[in-house]
Amino acid sequence: MGYPKSMEYPEMNDLRPRGNSLAARDIAALVHPYTNLRTHETEGPVVMAKGRGVYVVDDNGKEYIEGLAGLWCASLGFNEPRLAEAAQRQMKDLPYYHIFAGKSHEPGIVLAEKLKEMAPVPMSKVFFASSGSEANDTAIKILWYVSNAADKPKRKKIISREKAYHGVTIAAASLTKLPANQRDFDLPIFPVAYAETPHHYRGAAPGESEEAYSTRLAENLEKLILAEDPETICAMFAEPVMGAGGAIVPPAGYFPKIQKVLRKYGILLVADEVICGFGRTGNMWGSQTYGIEPDILTCAKALSSAYVPISAVMVSEPIFQAMQRQSDKIGTFGHGYTYSAHPVPAAVALETLKIYEERDLVGHVRRVAPRFQAALRALADHPLVGEASGVGLIGGLQLVKDKATKTCFAPSQAVAPLVAKACEAAGLMVRGLFDNRVAVCPPLIITEAEIDELFARFRKGLDDGHAAAKAKGLLG
Repeated sequence: MGYPKSMEYPEMNDLRPRGNSLAARDIAALVHPYTNLRTHETEGPVVMAKGRGVYVVDDNGKEYIEGLAGLWCASLGFNEPRLAEAAQRQMKDLPYYHIFAGKSHEPGIVLAEKLKEMAPVPMSKVFFASSGSEANDTAIKILWYVSNAADKPKRKKIISREKAYHGVTIAAASLTKLPANQRDFDLPIFPVAYAETPHHYRGAAPGESEEAYSTRLAENLEKLILAEDPETICAMFAEPVMGAGGAIVPPAGYFPKIQKVLRKYGILLVADEVICGFGRTGNMWGSQTYGIEPDILTCAKALSSAYVPISAVMVSEPIFQAMQRQSDKIGTFGHGYTYSAHPVPAAVALETLKIYEERDLVGHVRRVAPRFQAALRALADHPLVGEASGVGLIGGLQLVKDKATKTCFAPSQAVAPLVAKACEAAGLMVRGLFDNRVAVCPPLIITEAEIDELFARFRKGLDDGHAAAKAKGLLG
C-alpha cells in the first residue's frame, strides 16, 4: 500500500553520510544495460535501497513512486512478505533440482498445471526458462524444430513488427525491431520480415477509423507474406500491447483481422505476454483483452512479480505432438536450461498466482483502471503531449514538437529521456522510450489515491521537462 511522502526511514540514516560511495563503486564495477556507458561515468547511478508497496527509496532517502513497476514487472510492489516466505520454505526443502532427463519436482509440476489451467486458450505443455528473452528464444527454436518435424525445412522465416520488443538474446533480439537493440550487434541473424507498427496516431490516414486502419494493416500483412513467400514463413510474434516500443495499444479489430490472414497461409501466432500477462490489461492475459488465439504463449515478469527470475512457454497440442515426434526421431529434445523450472522461482510463482486469485487482483485493476486512464488522457492537454493512450494499468504518451501537425521530435533530441529525468526529480519513475514516447506501468496493487499522486508528479515532470526542452532550443 502507499506511504506518505513525509515518511522517515530511520534504518537508512547510516547510508546518508556515506554520500556517493556506492555510486563510485558502481561506476568502477558494473556494466549497466540500456545505459550510455560513457556518460554514466560522470552522471553515476541512482542506488535503490528500500521498497515498500508502490514506492522505492534511494540510498539518500529520497522516495519515488515506481511508475514502471521496475521494468513492467513488480506487480505486487516491493515488499510482499508471502513471496519471501515461499522462497524461504522452498530453499529449506529443496533449494535446487533440474528437470533434465526425466527428473522432476513438485513446484515445477504444480506450476505447469496451474498455467495450463489459466491459459487463454487450451495449451498442451509448459516449458520453463528464466527470462522473457529466453522464453522467446525458446519459442523460435521450437518453431524451427516443428517445421523440420513437419518436413517443411523452408518454413523458418518469422514475422515481427516495427518497434517490436521480444528480448535481447541473439535470436530474440533479431525480432526486436528497435535501432539500439540491433545496431552494431550484427542483427538479425536469420531472415525476419517486419510488419507495420499498429499505431493509429502515427500510421492512420486523415479521417481513417481504427477499424479501417486495422483492415489496411491486415491487407498489408498479406502483401508482405506473399512477397516473402508463405511457404518460407513459420510464425508471427506479437505483443498484445507493444511495451518497449512505446506502450502502443493496438487499434480496434487489429488482432482478429491479422489472425485471419495468418491462418489463411498456415502461419502460427506467438503471443508475447511478457508484459501484458497476469492482469496488466484488465484481464489475466492481453490475449483475452484483444481476442488473440495464440499457438504459443510466452510469459515472464509478473509470473513471480519479478521477485525471482522465471519465464514460461506454453505450446498447443499440435505443436507438442510435432516436438514429441521429432524428439523420438532424434532421441531427445535437445534444449533446456540449468534453471528450467528451478524449484525456488516455481514456488514463488505459485504463491504469486495464489495472491492474484485471493486478492482478485484482476478485479482490482478493473476497478482502478478508469481513474488511471482518465488521468493519463488528461495529460493530452499538455503542450508536449500529442497522444495519451493505454489500457488497464499501462499507458504511453507521444511527445511532439507541434500538436496540430503531430510533428515529432527527432529520436536524437531525446526529449522523452529528458522528461523521464524530470519525473525522477519529481519523485516518479517512468520510462523514456524510442521515438520520444514515455511509458507508465505501475504495480498492479496501486490505489486510487496513489494514482492521483502518480499523475500529479507526472504532470510536474512534464512541466519541468517542457521547460528544459525549451531552454535547449528544442521547441523552436
